[in-house]
Amino acid sequence: MRTIKHCLGALGLALGLGALTAHPPAAAQDRAPIRIIVGAAPGGTTDTLAREISIGMGMILKRSVVVENRPGAAGNIAADLVAKSAPDGNTLLMSFTSHTINASLFKSLPFDPIKDFTPITMVGTSPGILVAAQHVPANNVSELLALAKANPGQINIALASIGASTHLAGERLKMMTGVQFTNVPYKGTSQAMNDLVAGHVDLLFANPFAVMPHVGSNKVKLLGVTSATPMKQLPDVPPIADTVPGFESDAWFGLFGPKNMPPDVTQRLYEAARQAINNPDFVRKLAADGGTPGDMTPEAFAAFLSKDITRWAEVVKFTGAAID
Repeated sequence: MRTIKHCLGALGLALGLGALTAHPPAAAQDRAPIRIIVGAAPGGTTDTLAREISIGMGMILKRSVVVENRPGAAGNIAADLVAKSAPDGNTLLMSFTSHTINASLFKSLPFDPIKDFTPITMVGTSPGILVAAQHVPANNVSELLALAKANPGQINIALASIGASTHLAGERLKMMTGVQFTNVPYKGTSQAMNDLVAGHVDLLFANPFAVMPHVGSNKVKLLGVTSATPMKQLPDVPPIADTVPGFESDAWFGLFGPKNMPPDVTQRLYEAARQAINNPDFVRKLAADGGTPGDMTPEAFAAFLSKDITRWAEVVKFTGAAID
């Protein structure tokens, strides 16, 4: 009898140890840091938002949340890393509008922008601002379009980054109005803005983060914003849609996980992100850069992404641009 009891006890202990070793990931997941991979360099809007939301999510989840920058290839390097990560909620992606633009801009991608990710939430949106150099003889969008039609191709527009939402905002304006601007590519917003201020280029679509320091300097003209309504920070700058009905071209920023992330993990991350996004400090910091909180459910964000791919594909086709 003792032998049987001893064997059963040993068996029970073995099964208990087996159960513990069979599920170490769950315990490890609760202790391991969550990584938010950012496909942009430090200091920009995407990076800033990732770092801000990481603080809030870390406090809510009671876990360490760290940001890693993997810039390059219009966000594709970071996206590919996350797409190939384990779907345990420990590796997330903070992406931006290029995620849906790249679906048609690149001839091939090492991942599917929809199928290889689990949408968590839209973190926020930010309008672009159409800025003109002081020498441009136009003070609003209507005057600019009349000038461009009278002088086809004579007005140039700086492209801060090929394929970025600010680039395609200019292409959308061309597509909807029939005007011709000559594109001047740059390797970043800072360089493009500096040349605009110096009068070397005529126009630029830029994010508020780059434009706000020049407001009131008399070095640039703010012609219009890409949002459907005026920015609270610039109430006197009208939406381009007031002159070109239907024009809208805001940038968005969103949080993703790899595909096949369990629904309970996705929901837990969404709830943490939602609380962080709606924190007054986060809202104020986002507003300082002209942004608006997003807070979409995973399902709503997934529906938005599918529509956004179609929306940008039309503009990419118009430009004829394609990247190998």
